[in-house]
Amino acid sequence: MQIREARLEDIQQIQLVRRSVRENILSDPSLVTDADCADYLTRRGKGWVAETAGLIVGFAIADLEDHNIWALFLLPEYENMGLGKQLHKAMMDWYFSQTQHTVWLGTEIDSRAVGFYKKMGWTEVGMHGKNEIKFEMNYADWSNQHAQK
Repeated sequence: MQIREARLEDIQQIQLVRRSVRENILSDPSLVTDADCADYLTRRGKGWVAETAGLIVGFAIADLEDHNIWALFLLPEYENMGLGKQLHKAMMDWYFSQTQHTVWLGTEIDSRAVGFYKKMGWTEVGMHGKNEIKFEMNYADWSNQHAQK
């Protein structure tokens, strides 16, 4: 298993991972296009994939334009193996190497992702939209957390 930077040729597999999740399901998969993925990977930010034997089993994408985490997803059968933590660390290290601007994300209420982000040191700051909790991470908190590990 390796964590590496995402490439444009990974988009098809990234989309398969995104559509396979059991929580934070897209109500309309056509809302996240291949062109959107390409834009986030090349212009707006950067992404990473977890890959094994040529199969992408997870991915994470950070957005420098809106200062948010656009995605962090795993194939269900690869959950609870530490891959989410590895993708998260790669993404956050890169994000804060580019800017010290606070980053945010939204995730579905009552999802396991809520517990994951709390464990990763994110601060719950309210609601995002109708059905998501909004979390933030600032540079100082990430730096202090990272320095302790």
